[in-house]
Amino acid sequence: MMLRLALALAIIAGPALAQGADAARGKQVYEAHCTMCHAGGQGPNLAGVVGRKAAAAPGYPYSAALKASHITWTAANLDAFLAAPTKKVPGSSMFVALAAPADRKAVIAYLATLKR
Repeated sequence: MMLRLALALAIIAGPALAQGADAARGKQVYEAHCTMCHAGGQGPNLAGVVGRKAAAAPGYPYSAALKASHITWTAANLDAFLAAPTKKVPGSSMFVALAAPADRKAVIAYLATLKR
């Protein structure tokens, strides 16, 4: 009975635990690759970015290309942008890319935890 209960809890909690682990790793990747711009004012604040329209956070002078992109920052769009920013949005001023899919997934999980 206890084994069944433990197995059931693991199945239910599995995705949440995996996302928590991804977010913790994503914070490390973010701090190593993103904070120099996004915490230093060269890039916009990313709190609340997941689900937000591109170039919509107040107080940042976005590139014309990003303003014209009409992208909503879904996980898929963030993944493509983080993989190759100037390919996803030609003319974007973001130049740092994350080549590893696992790093992008982790950063996106972390960004999802940042609320405005």
